[in-house]
Order: sequence, then structure tokens, then C-alpha cells
Amino acid sequence: MMRHQALASVVIAPTAPPTLQDPHMKTILTINPGSTSTKVVLFRDLEPTLSHQVQHSKSELAGFFDVWSQFALRLEPILAVLDQADEGSFRLDAVVGRGGLLAPLPGGVYRIGEGMLEDLRLRRFGEHPCNLGAPLALEVSRRFGGMALIVDPVVTDELCSEARLTGLPRIRRRSTFHALSQRGAAREVARRLGKSYENGKFIVAHLGGGVSIGAHLHGRVVDVTNALDGEGPMSPERSGALPVLPLLQLLEDGAIDLSGLRRAVLREGGLFAHLGTNDFPEIEEMVRQRDVRAESVVAAFVYATAKHVASLLPTLVTTDDPHPVDAIVLTGGLAHSELLVRDLSTRLAPWARIEVVLGLTEARVMAESTLAALESRVKVQDYVGNDFETHHP
Repeated sequence: MMRHQALASVVIAPTAPPTLQDPHMKTILTINPGSTSTKVVLFRDLEPTLSHQVQHSKSELAGFFDVWSQFALRLEPILAVLDQADEGSFRLDAVVGRGGLLAPLPGGVYRIGEGMLEDLRLRRFGEHPCNLGAPLALEVSRRFGGMALIVDPVVTDELCSEARLTGLPRIRRRSTFHALSQRGAAREVARRLGKSYENGKFIVAHLGGGVSIGAHLHGRVVDVTNALDGEGPMSPERSGALPVLPLLQLLEDGAIDLSGLRRAVLREGGLFAHLGTNDFPEIEEMVRQRDVRAESVVAAFVYATAKHVASLLPTLVTTDDPHPVDAIVLTGGLAHSELLVRDLSTRLAPWARIEVVLGLTEARVMAESTLAALESRVKVQDYVGNDFETHHP
């Protein structure tokens, strides 16, 4: 008998008989709490055997005071999917949750502990549904066994010292980007090229609702465009970098207030501000219909993206390391656009080979790193919180 009833909105998609367990294979559960969904995938090594997703309506989530109070709501569908696989002797080797907004930390695999949970619960570094990834993983590991881990959270920080300094001493650049997507795509391209990610040089552009671009140098992401801080190109819903003095003039004139500015930078800027939609297939159709405004805005988006990609070339190609970049990698939802990939490739091909990575899920990337940890190919690290800053000036 199932211990929990699956919710009506849950979608269960088995891809293989979940009860057949090879004792030599590792059983890994990935948990990804998003803004309006909770996604769970069960892996045998890197083979997904059961996937589970529940959509949370805005009205349902509106009843909660904060993200942390959604814990029970998010846990229920996870237990439901594990009930599908449980025949009395079911145990997990690892549970990996989506990493939340923590203190800056180098990339890799991290053990979930009390210090991490406290930072997330108290929202010391911000609030987002991904903050629930760690507590959910820990609770499932308590019930079904296995190590409780997170992998490459969005606050992964491996910036070189030169990338941190700005023209104002009180403002330092920080690293917030699509770490899972970028590192997973770079590793996939390294495999295609028959080389090690840790020995390669890649520029990776994650193209989605937000756009982040990273310089990957020998396994470390030494510079990024931080889309959450308003850096980089515009995106379907983010403004990207803006000239400062005209922006100050808008605030001074009362044309926009601080809350409106935050919305413009993070949710209501970019293509949405120009065209009234952030749906890129819809925008592509406007371009196909020869909508002059859509054509000009998309051309500006491509231009700015290529410019910011190219701006990272001096980070990777230096007199000390003159070897050219191994590849410029395009990934994320917008990389499915033939129009976007074609136009970006035209601008970027003179600098490096262009590789497109599609269909690489965050669950798969989390499972790959977790399997490497279980097989002792990578080290499981401990979260040190603010102590990171004393070691990374």
C-alpha cells in the first residue's frame, strides 16, 4: 500500500521497470524545486528509470508565507514517486537537491549539513524555491538512505581576482549564473572533442529567459556575466547591461521607481519590454512575417550576446596560455532556435568552433556529478559559508 497518495497534477513517466535493481549500479534521486514545479528523477547510474513532476499553481503557492513554509507541499510528490519504486528493500545511494542561494562557493559536490540549512532557512543570501533543494534531499535521505548532496549551485564562485574589482571600491562583482547548465554543456562538448573538461577552454552561453555567459578555464569558471545583477546582453525578459547615467536620470525624473527598475532588470525588460512578449517562438514568427521592429530587436539581441561572448576571449587566450578556445558552446532553451544559432554562429565562428548542446537536463547534470562522487572520482566537499570570503579575496 502506498504511504502517500500522488497528487492529481503529478505526471509520472517511467522509462524502465523501476524495481529491477542491479546491485552494481548506483541509485540516485535528483530533486529540482522550481518557481512553479517540483521535478524528481530516479536514476540507475545515469539511466533515468522514473520521473515525476508536479505543477504548483500560483493560487496554491500564494497561501504560503515564504518559500521555506512550502516544504511539506514539495515533499509529498517526492514521497509519492518513491512509493512507486518501493517494494520493501528499496534504498538510495544518494539524493541530490538543486543548490540554493548560499554563500559563494567553488563548484562541485557538497554534503548537506546544518550550516547550509541554516543559511537557506534564514535567507541570508536571498530567497528562491531552489533553496528547498537541500532540505528536501536531506529528508529523503533520512527515510531512504544515501548521501544528501547538492551540486554546482547558482552561486558557484570561481572568479579570478581581476574579475571581482569594479571602478567603485564598495561594489564588487559576484558570480551568479546557470552553473549546472553551463558546466554540463562544457563537459558534453569536451567529450565530443575527445578531451578532458579540466584541460580545456570553453566559453559557454546559456540562452534562456535569462542569459549568462561563462569563461571555463581548465575546469574553473573564472569569469561570468551575472544576469541577476543586470550584466550581459538583454534576454527575453531581462534588461541586460544599461548605461548608468541615463538610468539615474530616469530615477531622478520619477519615470521609474526602484521596484519598477528591479522588475525591468529581472522580469519585464529585454525582448518583453520591446515587443510585449517573452515567448521566443512567437518572436521568431514575427521576424518571419517581416515585422521590422521584431527584426531590429532580435538583431540587437544577437549582436549584444555575441559581443559579450567575445568579451571573454582575453580571459582565456593570453600570452601565458596562447592556445585558442576549444569551443564556444550554446545551450539552454533558446539554443533550439535555428534563427538564433545561425546568426550567433555567423558572428562568432571566426573566433572558435561553435557547438550546440540541446536536451541536457539539470537532473542529468546533477546525477553525473553525484555518480562521480559515489565512485570517488570527485571529492565531496563541506560547506563553509562566509568563511569562503576569507580565502577568496
